[in-house]
Amino acid sequence: MANRLKDNISSAYVEAANKLQSKSSRRKIVAYVESYDDVFFWRSVLSRYENASRYFEVMLPSKKNLSKGKKSVLMNILSNRVGKDMIACVDADYDYLMQGSTPMSQQVIDNPYVFHTYAYAIENLQCYSPSLHNVCVAVTLNDRSVIDFEEYLRQYSEAIFPLFVWNIWFYRHNNHDFTISDFNQVVTLGNFKLDNPMAAIQHVRRKVSTRIRQFHREFPDAKESYLALKEEMKALGVNPSETYLYIQGHHLFDTVVVPMLRKVCNHLIRERETEIYRNAVHNIQRHNELSGYSNAMANIELMLRRNTDFFDSQPCQRLTADLDNMFRNK
Repeated sequence: MANRLKDNISSAYVEAANKLQSKSSRRKIVAYVESYDDVFFWRSVLSRYENASRYFEVMLPSKKNLSKGKKSVLMNILSNRVGKDMIACVDADYDYLMQGSTPMSQQVIDNPYVFHTYAYAIENLQCYSPSLHNVCVAVTLNDRSVIDFEEYLRQYSEAIFPLFVWNIWFYRHNNHDFTISDFNQVVTLGNFKLDNPMAAIQHVRRKVSTRIRQFHREFPDAKESYLALKEEMKALGVNPSETYLYIQGHHLFDTVVVPMLRKVCNHLIRERETEIYRNAVHNIQRHNELSGYSNAMANIELMLRRNTDFFDSQPCQRLTADLDNMFRNK
């Protein structure tokens, strides 16, 4: 561990380097993040707090090796390396919802120099439902709406919310009989069909109901603690209509949102190509238009990972409130 800490610089070191700069120079604040994908996300968030007196340098936990991940970032806390000139920026995972009941949760929610997503991960915010239509437009260059993403993810969220509370209940009680992986298996949508999108949600509702009945049988004395936890989750911002923001980010991204967007985007692409075929006056024009359209289209996963239209989401508002408290007008 000592060797790994040598790879990192301390907040005091950065502070001393800042003091050597001229008074007109901007103060550098190092922001450690978990992985390559996090660099762009946190750059988009932190750039709003750059001004004439400070700027941020977003980087991985170590400059000398390839160590990544939340634990590598939080090692800087254990060695008291974070401070006003060095911050840690991490995914909340379940640590925010655990509310200090584990050592890592305490580090994430109690240290003023650790900023977290409140949502489970950056992927959840990248999949913020009001932004998904714009993602489809960026991919297909077709602005027609074929599905109400906000309504669809609202219904999905309300379907999985009761089981999500059970999942947190198990973790709060240090019971490993119902893990995040187990939860993900239940709430997987399966085959999303554009002509009948609600069928997948109905399937999830049935699976959720089956598992909840099982828990009622196995834990008959848990009703009071479950209901109390349910209200606590709501107080922490986990609205039943936005549960999707708090489930495992990779699961949401890979198995819920991307498959849905792929079906929608394929439909919009075919629609645009049909329009070109219908309106082209000769084969050369048709070929040129199709070629130009194909070259202008974008990758779904890349557009999602570059999506920054999430600042109106409740988790991001909580994050920016923390950043405002630390950096605004300072």
